[in-house]
Amino acid sequence: MPHKPIVLTIAGSDSSCGAGAQADLKTFSALGCHGLTAITCIVAEAPGEVRSIQTVHPGIVRDQLEVLFANYPIAAIKTGMLFTKPIIRVVADVLAALKKRPALVVDPVMVASSGDPLLKTGAIAAYRKYLFPLATLITPNLDELGILTNSKPASIAAMRAAGKRLTAETGTAVLLKGGHLQGRTATDLLLMQDWEEREYSAPFSKGLARGASHGTGCTYSAAIAAGLAKGLDLPDAVEGAKKFITQALKDSLNWGSGKSRISALDQVQLRTK
Repeated sequence: MPHKPIVLTIAGSDSSCGAGAQADLKTFSALGCHGLTAITCIVAEAPGEVRSIQTVHPGIVRDQLEVLFANYPIAAIKTGMLFTKPIIRVVADVLAALKKRPALVVDPVMVASSGDPLLKTGAIAAYRKYLFPLATLITPNLDELGILTNSKPASIAAMRAAGKRLTAETGTAVLLKGGHLQGRTATDLLLMQDWEEREYSAPFSKGLARGASHGTGCTYSAAIAAGLAKGLDLPDAVEGAKKFITQALKDSLNWGSGKSRISALDQVQLRTK
C-alpha cells in the first residue's frame, strides 16, 4: 500500500478544535495525508472567545521539530500560531538547517476572529526577518495584510496593491484572502514571485451561525499544504484548498442555543469536490 504524504503543522492547540493544530489534523486526514504536530502554545478558547494562552518553551518546540524531521519523510509544512519572537526564531533556525526543506506555507496568525491578539510585540519583525524568506507561500487575511503593509485595504484593488508590496518585499508568493470584504463573492488572489496572478472566487457564505468561520484561515492554509505534499503545483493546491474551505463553511456544524451557541468546522465529515 502506498504511504500517505506526511504534512507537519507547527501551531497552537485550540481547545475547541475548530482552529489551530486540531483543525489542521482534521484537514490533513480529510485530504488523504498523515499529519504531525509541533505545538507552540496552548489556547483556551471557543469561537468568539480567547480565555488564556500559555506558550510552550522554545526548547520544547525545537525538540518536537528535530525529532519529527529525524524520523519522518515530511513532504510539506504549515505554520500557524507562533505567538512569540523566540518561537519564530527556533522554527526558522530548524527549518533553515534542513538539507532539503519541504514546501512551507506560512499563515501569519496575528488576531483571532474574536479580535483577541495572537502575536506578541516584536514577533512581526521576526516573521519578516527569519521566516518569510523560507516560505513557499504566505497566507495573510485582510487584517494581517493591513498590519504587514501598514495599510487598510478595503477593496480588491487595494488588497492587490498591498499584496504586490508584500510580494516585492519578501520575494515570496502571497495568497490574499478577501473573505473579510464581505461582497457577493469571496475572492482570493495568488500573487507569485514572477508577478503571475491567479484569482479564486466562490459565493460569499451568508447567514452563518455565530462562530461558524472560526478556523477557516487555519483550514485553508492546511489544505494548501496538503495539496503541495501530494505533488500539486502552487496554483492547483490553492484551487483545491479554496473548494475545500468553501465546502467546509457550507457544512459547518451548529449546536447549543442562546449565549452558548457555537459553530465549528468539522472537516472529517466533508465531501470534498
